Amino acid sequence: MMYYVAAFLVLNFILTFVFSPQYAVELYGTKHEIFAIAGNYVVTWEQLLYQLTKTVKYAAVVPLGMLFLLTNPSEFAASLNGMKVNYKAAYAVSLTLRYFPDMVRDYNDIALAQQSRGLDLSKKEKIGTRIKNVVNICIPLIFSTLTRIEIITNAMDLRGFGKYKKRTWYSRKKFSKADYGCIIFC
Repeated sequence: MMYYVAAFLVLNFILTFVFSPQYAVELYGTKHEIFAIAGNYVVTWEQLLYQLTKTVKYAAVVPLGMLFLLTNPSEFAASLNGMKVNYKAAYAVSLTLRYFPDMVRDYNDIALAQQSRGLDLSKKEKIGTRIKNVVNICIPLIFSTLTRIEIITNAMDLRGFGKYKKRTWYSRKKFSKADYGCIIFC
């Protein structure tokens, strides 16, 4: 996981400079050159400060985001509810996190089905044709998503979800001292 985060940070650092080499100069209103590379590509102290700040921000947020997505959705929802978040909102978060792998699987299944019918997604095709072909995959994906949402909504209604102000959680765990310390620290 850390290799992916490090690769993301390095790539982000490089692409920020490639696509906006003078953004920090505009942002801070001063320009202290270190050395010039070519044309508009001048390394300045302002740009280094901006990119260092941006890199540290992403280094702090991206690993936490990845851990957020790798947790068990039911346990996460129960924990949210334990922190006094409304159980309906906690359950919505749980359903959203649980749905991501299903959506990826459905996209791959639809893509394979479309490719068996002759849809070409390879780099040999022109970019416009590839975009059109991806849209041909996304439309059935959207319809299958809407169908799944309708099924889940009906199942929740039939089971009386939202009837009571509180609910119990199958996967609820008691908070430890470390959990409370982490919450206070955050």
